[in-house]
Amino acid sequence: MTERFASYPSLAGRVVLVTGGAGGIGADMVRGFAANGALVAFLDIDEAAAKALTTECPGTLFLKCDMLDIPALKTAIASAAERLGPIRVLVNNAANDDRRKVQAVDPAYWDWSQAVNLKHQFFAAQAVQPYMKQLGGGSIINLSSIAWRFGADEMTAYVTAKSAVIGLTRALARNFGPDNIRVNAIEPGAVITERQRKLWFPTEASIDAMLSKQLLRRMLVGEDIARMALFLASDDARAITKQSFIVDAGLSA
Repeated sequence: MTERFASYPSLAGRVVLVTGGAGGIGADMVRGFAANGALVAFLDIDEAAAKALTTECPGTLFLKCDMLDIPALKTAIASAAERLGPIRVLVNNAANDDRRKVQAVDPAYWDWSQAVNLKHQFFAAQAVQPYMKQLGGGSIINLSSIAWRFGADEMTAYVTAKSAVIGLTRALARNFGPDNIRVNAIEPGAVITERQRKLWFPTEASIDAMLSKQLLRRMLVGEDIARMALFLASDDARAITKQSFIVDAGLSA
């Protein structure tokens, strides 16, 4: 079966910022927006992966940034806007799905998990709102996770942050709506990125075990999530805000 996917003319020439864009789902976001003619900037700390991606996607702009450093995040966003133009689309992708048993979670780990999975999403949205208001509208896409719905094992801090992303999305949608800024979330399922293969799904048997829990027995990849983001960023989704979209192939707990 030949697969053909949509393209979105409304994205051409728009400035898009992707956090955590050098690898995994984020890199597929960068590829997808670039293929649709957007002007893409992405933030990450992995310089080697980012260099490879800018070579693959000429014209994309990489800015090194530690998402835990909020002043540095704001500086990077301002730099992206200065070099490419006012930001019309923000994809809050950066995250870390580290595992830790409940009794092993200390205050420092808890704070780190909230910072890497939640805190920067708010401050990135805060920073891009003036640009979107200036443009007459925009789209903010926050990455949550299906894990919070299941209460995933050994991921209490991560699950807490990802559930909070849904609340953040709804609150920002209400606050930014008068400026025609749409705010939505995506909840990916078990996306098998290179990192996931290395850490959590190292064997074909482990992947097969995950696929057996899905109604659609096909492996989820970053492109599946990126295609939802492309739609939400486009004018095709101009009447959609304050929503969360599950892309998990029908995963059951």
